[in-house]
Amino acid sequence: MAVPARPEGARSIEEILAQARARLDRVTPAEAFKEQEAGGFLVDIRPAWQRAEQGEIPGSTVIERNHLEWRLDPASDARLPWVTGYDHRIIVFCVEGYTSSLAAAALHDLGLSQATDIEGGYRAWVADGFPSAPAPTATIAPGAVPAG
Repeated sequence: MAVPARPEGARSIEEILAQARARLDRVTPAEAFKEQEAGGFLVDIRPAWQRAEQGEIPGSTVIERNHLEWRLDPASDARLPWVTGYDHRIIVFCVEGYTSSLAAAALHDLGLSQATDIEGGYRAWVADGFPSAPAPTATIAPGAVPAG
């Protein structure tokens, strides 16, 4: 089946991803590890089944992608208690660093201009030898339930 012509003004996912990444100062797993040690927030946006299958980064906060903006928007009634302003350094990660780039750009749209993501995501973190553990060891966002 032939792909229909793209509607005027529509962008491909490759274009959307490139534009999102152009707004970010993405970090390597090594840089993310250093920032976490210094108090930066690592936020795991993967769904529960991926965390259960692959493991988690100890000390990260789990906020699945469909809750991210509500939990991290300082103006939202559903924000997490530690979200007290717009100057937090939030480093988002997913499996390979695609969805997390789009998520970090969405956080920029909320005014969280220091948000970014990990190049290569969780897989790069593990491949580079940084700490990981079987799920659930990460902090679950209030109101969420652990996988399992």
